[in-house]
Amino acid sequence: MIAPAGSPDEEHLLQGKRVLEKMGLEVVIGRHVFDNEENLAAVDQKRLADLHEAFGDPSIRGIFCANGGYGTAKIAPNIDYNLIQSNPKIFWGYSDITYLLNAIQKYGDLVTFHGPMVASDLNDEQRTRETESSFSSLFTGESLNYDSHKSRLSTLTHGSGEGHLVGGNLTLLTNSLGTPYQVNSNGAILLIEEVAEPAFRVDLMLTHLEQAGVFDELQGVVLGNFQAESDQLIKIKEVLQNFFAHAPFPVVENFYFGHCQPNYGVPLGATAKLTTSPPRLVVDSGLLWKS
Repeated sequence: MIAPAGSPDEEHLLQGKRVLEKMGLEVVIGRHVFDNEENLAAVDQKRLADLHEAFGDPSIRGIFCANGGYGTAKIAPNIDYNLIQSNPKIFWGYSDITYLLNAIQKYGDLVTFHGPMVASDLNDEQRTRETESSFSSLFTGESLNYDSHKSRLSTLTHGSGEGHLVGGNLTLLTNSLGTPYQVNSNGAILLIEEVAEPAFRVDLMLTHLEQAGVFDELQGVVLGNFQAESDQLIKIKEVLQNFFAHAPFPVVENFYFGHCQPNYGVPLGATAKLTTSPPRLVVDSGLLWKS
């Protein structure tokens, strides 16, 4: 367990640790997970050190982020991606971790996992059985089959598409535009989720992605959770409906991905197929994928 985006609540992390241990995992906490210095440069170096140590340790099979926060964009340029290519393993998180999920997928030649985090999602207050179950594919290698049995899916634009799954948090996807870590959306299925952003900001960011060409070669869009106050959530749904009304690819909403419970894990970089009759997302496990 590492914390590249900010120090977690210690008790919540330990509660989540116990959940992972009940799954049969031997859990190691990174050396700097609870460090919280005022010197931002020192914090970045410690976060980077924990990431490198986890990938470089041959006894570590999977790396789970503790929680989201801020700052992963700052460490992305200094990651040793050759180290990651030489030591492929599970890397799992979401929210601010989106920046690392896409950077490692792109330069580490590795499937990364957008999914619930140890302190923020597996603590005793937040955890649900469905969230826990999303880890099962790591042990079984089964593909993810997400349909309306998991949540009430709604189709905004009909069709079908197949491609590698990419995406994550809308703010982080927008922040990466014009950088070496911009999401590779060509021929992809794009996952988008967001938290605590007003409708006008969601609209602006989608427009930014569109004008940057992110939607040009897409095969589909999967809309996860958009956590917001009820009045803003109504407006956000209107924004999404209007924005994707004439999309040339399938668009389906209401998936439980992101800042929500349950929060299902999905492999970014794995092959995905999105259909709308009925709405369904099928994604390979990603455990054996290599470009």
